[in-house]
Amino acid sequence: MAEKMTKENYEKMAKKLNELKARRAVISKTIGEAREHGDLRENSAYHAAKEEQGLNEMRIRELEAKLESAIVVSAKEMGSNNEVRLGSTVKIVALDTEEEAEYTVVHESDADIFENKISTDSPIGGALFGRQKDDIVEVEIPRGEVKFKILEIK
Repeated sequence: MAEKMTKENYEKMAKKLNELKARRAVISKTIGEAREHGDLRENSAYHAAKEEQGLNEMRIRELEAKLESAIVVSAKEMGSNNEVRLGSTVKIVALDTEEEAEYTVVHESDADIFENKISTDSPIGGALFGRQKDDIVEVEIPRGEVKFKILEIK
């Protein structure tokens, strides 16, 4: 499935892919060194390196697939300034607690809750995406269903 992303996100993912591919040589060397220590059945260094190799290869395939199917678009093409899109900073208020929060909606690879960056794959990010100021949004989160009002979109 094609996924829209900004040029910056595409370049960031491509850089990460190159780093992972470069890591292959390091992992291979580690496996070779561990292999020299003898019996592989009880060689924890060997098994750890093989596991790291598998995870690295899985991540490489995942990034290659995303980049291959990516549609690079400008922020303007992601939607109007009146609706929540990638890169939008959204101020919301929970209607039950009147607690306000501000999030920036980003691609999943840039999500960081400690920086208030949420992806469209998260419950709140997905519910906000495409919505407009003053919309009431219902979201199922771990504490239950919550209604938010969109106060501002930047």
